[in-house]
Amino acid sequence: MSSIAASQGASVKEQKPLSLESELANQEEPIEQTMERLPRGVRRLAAQLRTPVEYELLWSTLTDYERLSEFIPNLALSRVISRNENQVQLRQVGSQKLLGLTFSAEVLLELVENFAGGILQFQLIKGDFRRFEGAWKLTKLPNSKGTSLLYELTVQGCVGMPVSLIEQRLKEDLMTNLLAVEKTARLKSF
Repeated sequence: MSSIAASQGASVKEQKPLSLESELANQEEPIEQTMERLPRGVRRLAAQLRTPVEYELLWSTLTDYERLSEFIPNLALSRVISRNENQVQLRQVGSQKLLGLTFSAEVLLELVENFAGGILQFQLIKGDFRRFEGAWKLTKLPNSKGTSLLYELTVQGCVGMPVSLIEQRLKEDLMTNLLAVEKTARLKSF
């Protein structure tokens, strides 16, 4: 998976079958997930799935920034602010209900695209978190068996944001986001 899983003893590893999603019930590979609880309320999470979807389709789905909010649940807005070759500034607003209350968070991200290396790295410029950074990583699987899609996220909430309250939500969202990207990329192939 990644060095995340091995780096700290506080890691939690889960495997959830994709059969939780009816559209992908025939998927054989599970989604692998790890989560680390780091000091000062920092959480490092990663989720990975192996899919028969082609690398290029997944990449074009991930970099279709203006449409991300159409298929990624709880993402209310995704807008490109600027682009300079492979660097993109992106404004995103997430929104979801927790304990009957609507919680929203806004971020301005700097993304660096590396198509050949299969890495779409992002980092917080400013927003409603103290720390929000990570990467989408794509790797072609051997023998043309598809692509490995890995999403890594390191997040630290603002003062007063109880990370324990949003921790479970973050774990679920990683899996949901992977499935949403895969499903949308599959639809592009038709």
